[in-house]
This record gives sequence, structure tokens and C-alpha cells, in this order.
Amino acid sequence: MTDDDRTPIDQVVEHAADLFVYAPIGLFFEGPSLLPKLAEKGRVHARNARLFGQFAVRHGEAEVRRRVGDLEEQATGLLRLFGLVDDPGADLRSADAPSAETASADVRSAAPSSATTGVETVAAPVTVPAATGNGQAPPPPATVDLAITDYDSLSASQVVTRLEGLTVDELEAVRAYEAAHRGRKTILNKVAQLQG
Repeated sequence: MTDDDRTPIDQVVEHAADLFVYAPIGLFFEGPSLLPKLAEKGRVHARNARLFGQFAVRHGEAEVRRRVGDLEEQATGLLRLFGLVDDPGADLRSADAPSAETASADVRSAAPSSATTGVETVAAPVTVPAATGNGQAPPPPATVDLAITDYDSLSASQVVTRLEGLTVDELEAVRAYEAAHRGRKTILNKVAQLQG
């Protein structure tokens, strides 16, 4: 009987006989010699799959971190544009104490004018309290002493998210370092909130 003479039922029966009769007989006789080869191939494929999975996870984490950092920078830029977040450049320009021009304007506006009282007023000199101890403030901690790794490379929003788990001493070290260097109000306000 040729292949053309077989009916579909004959073909199904032949495939079933191959699968359920002849293949098990062949496996019974050839299995002991094939088993070590199959096991070795299985090990190789499993090892390759594990290495590929580890590479994919590492690459995916790095890509996600990069994209999240990009999105964070864009969001911060938009918030700055709408005035919802302080500009870091403005943080550097502004100081805790008012400038001399602002202070003198405040003194002039607080004093009664000579036109209304008939007496000319003289502004009292402003005294600044002296530092205690040896006259110098303690030096801020070094960046390596901070509990947050790579502190100087992080944005303010990245630092704020890492402040929650710090101890009282670690928060104070971050506050002193930030006040002495960049003075970012977002970080200083969050530290004050956590300390209070």
C-alpha cells in the first residue's frame, strides 16, 4: 500500500502505533545510552536560561532606574516651571539671614517717619550674636559620613524619599551637611519635619 492509497484513518492509526508502540520499544532499548546525553543537554539549556534571565533582570532594573530618573527630572522641571517646587539655584542664592538692603529697608519701614513725629530717627545698629565656644561653628560632616550613599549625586526628591528610615543622629548629619553645602529647602524642611 502506497502513501497515496492510505486513508486518513490509516494514517492516524499508523501515527498512533509509532507513538504508543514502536517509540516505547525503541526507548526501552536505546534509553540507557541516550539518558546521559539528554540530561547533559537539559543542564546546558537550564544554565543558559538562568544566565539569560539574570542578564534580563539586571538590564531591566538599570533601564527602569534610568527611565524613572528621567521622569523625575522632567516632573521636577515642570513643577519648577509652575512654581510648585523651589528652584535649586534660588536655594543657593537665598540665605537664612536677610541681606543688608532688606534689613535696612525693614528698619526704615518699622521706624516712625520724621514727617509724622517731627523728630528725626536713627536706626539702631543690628547686633549678631557671637558663636559659642571657640567662636567657630562645628564643621559639617563629610559626605562619606552620611547614611545615604552617593548623596551629592542625588536630586532633592531622591534624598527626601531616603530620609524616612534614618536615625536621629543620621538625620542631624544630613541636615548639617545640606545646610553647609547646597541648602536645599525641600530636604531641610523634610528633615525638620522628621526631627519634630
